[in-house]
Amino acid sequence: MTMQLRKAERKQAKLRISMAGPSGSGKTYSALLLARGLTDSWDKIALIDTENKRGDLYSQLGDYNIITLEAPFSPERFIEAIKSCELAGMEVIIIDSSSHEWEGAGGCLEINEKLAQTKFKGNTWAAWSDTTPRHQKFISAIIASPCHIITTMRSKTDTIQTEDKKIKKVGLKEIQREGFEYEMTVSFNIDRETHYAMVGKDNTQIFNDGEPFKIGVEHGQKIRTWNEGGKINTIEQKREIMRQLERIGLNTTDKAQIEADITDQTGLALIEKNYSAIIDKLKTIRPIEEQIAAAKPAATIEPDPVIPPQEEAGEPEPTVEPEKTQDELKEELGLNTPAEPTVPGDPAFNAILTGNKSEKKQSKMGDEKKAGAAKISIIRKLAQQKQNLADDAGIISYIAFIHNIEVAILEDLTTGQADKIWKDLVNQKV
Repeated sequence: MTMQLRKAERKQAKLRISMAGPSGSGKTYSALLLARGLTDSWDKIALIDTENKRGDLYSQLGDYNIITLEAPFSPERFIEAIKSCELAGMEVIIIDSSSHEWEGAGGCLEINEKLAQTKFKGNTWAAWSDTTPRHQKFISAIIASPCHIITTMRSKTDTIQTEDKKIKKVGLKEIQREGFEYEMTVSFNIDRETHYAMVGKDNTQIFNDGEPFKIGVEHGQKIRTWNEGGKINTIEQKREIMRQLERIGLNTTDKAQIEADITDQTGLALIEKNYSAIIDKLKTIRPIEEQIAAAKPAATIEPDPVIPPQEEAGEPEPTVEPEKTQDELKEELGLNTPAEPTVPGDPAFNAILTGNKSEKKQSKMGDEKKAGAAKISIIRKLAQQKQNLADDAGIISYIAFIHNIEVAILEDLTTGQADKIWKDLVNQKV
């Protein structure tokens, strides 16, 4: 295959930023301020805290989110935490700190030592053939994340004597595997005494002057502005759309179903010019499980019966309509009640469930779009909760009997039909 040349073009991307420094240098605080500059809201920031709940110390800054991660600090547990933040709709994830994944209890160094003793006859070099792929999956989770990621790292420290004869602790090499910084867009090194940052790597070229500074919200805003100056990256947009669908609880494997779900949920066609608007609308939609929980009617307290006052002489007796028999109700609903009693299995019984096809209004599937997976899923769960219908066959019979709607499978329901059934189930008391 002939390789093709193309013009260089900078595109928008999810940022990867690292901060290294000794304990007490202010990495967590600086990371939070930088994150706030990268997004419009504290609600969209998540901090994965491995530092014994140190992330809670700065709650006065804003309502950011925290996942407390305790030992063992295996790569898989970090990946799980990152995934949880992504599914929650976060825009910036702070990993504080990634050093635990490498050197913490249950981290890669400890994992490798145990593997060497149990599987590789004490050969630690051979054990890395198992440990390295696990660490690489952690790196891949950071690289592939649809969120901006800021990761802090502890630095190995040493004590030096300054020119004025004072003793000072300084950070040396960060605690992570060699080459970790290659994946970063920007890398900062923070001084323990002054809390000033120096830039070790800067693909943005924003901090080229080399002057030390204290990291603040404004520096995150500068990096964000630089990033948004690139061409819109449609690949990143597609990944964000998939993430939002997964967060809501919708299918993300079948292309036709994805397109149907997006149209159903946002009213927009899945075409490139709509990507930004689709993402914005999907972000406002609650997960299906939350929608179902919200659909359950609140318990109501029946009022005490009211005893009517004694009627005065001469007042006319109130008229009471006689209750209609079951046959009369069925006749009123147009269900063609058979003359003889029916039982399951009898053709007459099935006729009541399905109704008289010749007299029903047949659905015109071509005139209205099919309902998306979200509505179908809600109908299934509500039908089980409210009518104890555990399978699709029972639900199909139920909606044919109650709503005069005939479908071979639930996925054939139109949006209007699904809305009607959904509202009916919601309003029913359990």
